[in-house]
Amino acid sequence: GLADVAIPAERVRDPRELREPGLGLGRDPVRTPMPWDGGAQAGFSTAEPWLPLNADWTQRNVAAQAGDPSSMLALHRTLLALRRRHPALSVGSLALIEADEDVLAYERREGSERLLVVLNMGGQARRLMLPGDSRIEDVLASTLPLRAMDGTLRPDEGLILKMRGAN
Repeated sequence: GLADVAIPAERVRDPRELREPGLGLGRDPVRTPMPWDGGAQAGFSTAEPWLPLNADWTQRNVAAQAGDPSSMLALHRTLLALRRRHPALSVGSLALIEADEDVLAYERREGSERLLVVLNMGGQARRLMLPGDSRIEDVLASTLPLRAMDGTLRPDEGLILKMRGAN
């Protein structure tokens, strides 16, 4: 994703930050122009934007990510496509699953479809604990490059798994 941008005091536009300066309560750092490409003004405008561009906009922009299968843009496209293809992700039931520390796990079900979403929020690898007699049928998405499942979640990894089994 894009990093927040430090906004110099003279360029602050957020009403809350203007009323209470220096507390970091304003939203300007996350409202900076979308960097569409590496060209002038990041392809956002022909005029100078009222908020500054991110420092790395010439490298981190939509055009640069469009051809990169490991980019944040590609991940978002994958997740949106999965949501359209798998009703369990949009209208299915949701059940939290007990998991290791720093791991959020939940199951989404719709009809006979079972999907397990596991997110390792920590900086250390964690065991992947499957509910009951469940087995992984397929890895539908990963926030990191796909690899053979070895029973662990890598640091900062998220997975969407298609499950089989009675549980």
